[in-house]
Amino acid sequence: MELVKIPANRVSSLIGKKGGTKSVLEERLKVKITVSKEGDVEVDGEPLEEFVAKDVVKAVGRGFEPEIALKLVSDRFALKIVNLREFSHSEKEKSRMKGRIIGMDGKAKHIIEQDADCQMAVYGNTVAIIAPLETIEVAVNAVFKIMQGQPHSAVYMYLEKAKKRMKEESLKESLGISL
Repeated sequence: MELVKIPANRVSSLIGKKGGTKSVLEERLKVKITVSKEGDVEVDGEPLEEFVAKDVVKAVGRGFEPEIALKLVSDRFALKIVNLREFSHSEKEKSRMKGRIIGMDGKAKHIIEQDADCQMAVYGNTVAIIAPLETIEVAVNAVFKIMQGQPHSAVYMYLEKAKKRMKEESLKESLGISL
């Protein structure tokens, strides 16, 4: 049995209307999920299923819709959670970081999601990222660069170069050319 703590205000997202979301998650993840109103979640099943289900529950707790969190069922996807409190010394600084990561009208977040082929959720004190294994590091690095105060234009250039490099590697791989 695995225990996961999620924010109390995310419990309804995990359970869904009349328990529908929880039932779908239990069926897809092959586990039994027990949720308290306070956000204590018990996941019970086979060890591998528990491991995956724990990440899915964490992702829902960090602001993802369950449908997106279920991408983690595939071993091609990973979840990375960045705790902003570890990188900020004050509430004001944390708020500034969140604002920079999201960008005006969500532009920065959208560009990172598009160029790093990921999904992001900025919630509470965290930035959570779900991405394919080959792009998760690019997305996390982009978030760190923004948190460190680098200009958005420099981060966008980094993302473009990384995207181009990944396309080239993918093409070489598909053509059987050794790197």
